[in-house]
Amino acid sequence: MSFDRLRRREFVTLLGGAAAAWPLGARAQPTMPVIGILLPGPPGSYAPPAFLQGLGQAGFVEKRSVSIEYHWADGQYDRLPALAADLVRRQVSVIYASGLPAAIAAKAATSEVPIVFSIGANPVELGLLASLSHPGGNVTGVTGINGELNTKRLQLLHEAVPAAKVVAAVVNPTEPNSGNLRRNLQAAAREVGLEVQVLPVSTERDYDDVFGFLRDRRADALLISPDAFLNSRLEERAALLLRDRVPAISSTREFALAGGLMSYVSNDMTRAAGVYIGRILKGEKPANLPVQQATRFDLTINLKTADALGIRFSTDLLARADEVLE
Repeated sequence: MSFDRLRRREFVTLLGGAAAAWPLGARAQPTMPVIGILLPGPPGSYAPPAFLQGLGQAGFVEKRSVSIEYHWADGQYDRLPALAADLVRRQVSVIYASGLPAAIAAKAATSEVPIVFSIGANPVELGLLASLSHPGGNVTGVTGINGELNTKRLQLLHEAVPAAKVVAAVVNPTEPNSGNLRRNLQAAAREVGLEVQVLPVSTERDYDDVFGFLRDRRADALLISPDAFLNSRLEERAALLLRDRVPAISSTREFALAGGLMSYVSNDMTRAAGVYIGRILKGEKPANLPVQQATRFDLTINLKTADALGIRFSTDLLARADEVLE
């Protein structure tokens, strides 16, 4: 045997023995799937517990069997397309788009990466997919139809504060469904005999103008429409409303927890989105997963805030509340 062949045999034997001696942790491990979450809100807002519970139902646990990559737009919706494109470049396994602006940006960024959304509008009307029952592409998700929920929020606010004649409603004009929200609010106001002042808010300066509007007593109550920017900095805004003695209702439970008067929200949407993402990670196709519609709507009332505002809820309304904070 030549010297070169002998050296090659020794090298191969040595390499095989070394591989066998490597600790298990040093060997190649299966790569965890990665969920890219596209959030219109500020940095630090994470997937809610209900979303993680939905993933858990499908057998996935964050940091154990799945990794999550967060991208925040910080209320600047024009950043969403670039953030969505970055998730596609990172080759995430699936994208969870929270809110309509995020869903539109994700769909524009890819026709291949599966997308699951949770939105408050009709996705067919907005061109996200062809059919609720047969999505037929890479996009599916859950809808809460927030235009109708805003109508319910206005009715609840009128019931809680029957003396109110004028209600200010903040709507983000950069939100793609804002036109429907405005129309639904005006129609609901006519039904209950209220005047609604729809105020466009897309910047902090706009929000400052709203509080000036309320301090001037040009409205008796406030409705905060579903929107990541409108529902940010909740503790600060709830404190300002309490200082100015303005009863308000929002589309997020966290508002009532932060000291706002009431919230009315579809709370099963994020859990259902988590379940769908888990099913996709197991191999199912978005095209075969019909869009789900929210079926559970929770009313939360903050009695401490009500007492501070001198509001006395009817026994009937308190009985209908899913959560009463005392």
